[in-house]
Amino acid sequence: MKIIVLNCGSSSIKYQLFDMTTTEVLAKGVAEKIGLHGSFIKHERLDGTKVKIEGEILDHQAGIEYILGILKSEKYGSIKNFNEIDAVGHRVVHGAEAFKGSEYITDEVVKKMEECIDLAPLHNPPNLKGIYAMQHLLPGVPQVGAFDTAFHQTMEPHAYMYAIPYSLYRKYGLRRYGFHGSSHRYVSARAAEMLGKDLKDLKMITCHLGNGASIAAIKGGKSVDTSMGLTPVEGLIMGTRTGDLDAGVLLYIMQKENIDHLNANILVNKHSGMLGITGVSSDMREIETAAEANNERAILGLEMYHYRIRKYIGSYAAAMGGVDVIIFTGGVGENGPETREEVCKDMEFLGLEFDPEANKGKRGKEVIISKPGSRVTAMVVPTNEELVIARDTERIVLESVNK
Repeated sequence: MKIIVLNCGSSSIKYQLFDMTTTEVLAKGVAEKIGLHGSFIKHERLDGTKVKIEGEILDHQAGIEYILGILKSEKYGSIKNFNEIDAVGHRVVHGAEAFKGSEYITDEVVKKMEECIDLAPLHNPPNLKGIYAMQHLLPGVPQVGAFDTAFHQTMEPHAYMYAIPYSLYRKYGLRRYGFHGSSHRYVSARAAEMLGKDLKDLKMITCHLGNGASIAAIKGGKSVDTSMGLTPVEGLIMGTRTGDLDAGVLLYIMQKENIDHLNANILVNKHSGMLGITGVSSDMREIETAAEANNERAILGLEMYHYRIRKYIGSYAAAMGGVDVIIFTGGVGENGPETREEVCKDMEFLGLEFDPEANKGKRGKEVIISKPGSRVTAMVVPTNEELVIARDTERIVLESVNK
């Protein structure tokens, strides 16, 4: 079975074409600046052949049509005709309480997804555009939606509820949902596999650290808590997002700066986080370079960033009654040995004996970074959200055929 996985953003489409017989990625790439000046597609085949194609891409349907054309092209393609594509898997950011797992996409499912738009107005509309486009371009080909929020639907009410009037939860669904579900799910299962242990026997804390970042407490393979909330703003300090913030601070800023809710939303999502603190960048590499040059705000930003992660690790260990494994993943988690060291040092009280030499210089590789004999194992596990979506898509499509 060949499956194409799509991750449609507001002005981009990331894609991977899987051969599920071997789980090899036959081709992958990204269409950027959709609907903007300077649109292009970067495409790479399994054999390493790469190409960048520039040209106007008016909308998501046009972008997907171009991607399919490249996949079938004689020079850069990986398939001879579209009949080879057996299914399409989509990353969908918000599924609210409607979806507790990946779903076969039907008209009813699409309607429920459209009802979730209010909870993710920046993310769900482009996710849906990808589904609409595939319905038009590859009619009859089954599609599956994989929801970022689904993995965290195992949380108990005491973990996901906010202390606001209960009527607002019932009216609007205001609660903690969490995100990066496919990533947390993949790395926790992969870590258990690497350790040769049953996932059901482990208490894990998974740290997905990137421009967007979240931590999950996973007990017996199920999410029991996570740092992101109703939206991806809550939790850790991120590239441009505030993370945890006293609501009173936001109300004070809105009053003093005379800004409305739309500008307040931009403030907490686009101008805060590491960029807002340091004034340098949202890129951790640039911030670390500035800190090495004794930039005081960069040093402060890094101290705040590491402190928040450590605080969440401690709180989740308390919530689960201990921890067996701490996992780092995401762009920073996989490629930031300095961040991992700062987070893990002085954690002997938790049972973690960090190994600086095992951690040093390790980027993008599966590796254990705790000492042999450490009661708590610290690991780096590169994430693979696309593979999770592809596997879910294959399973759900085969189940539908066998019904």
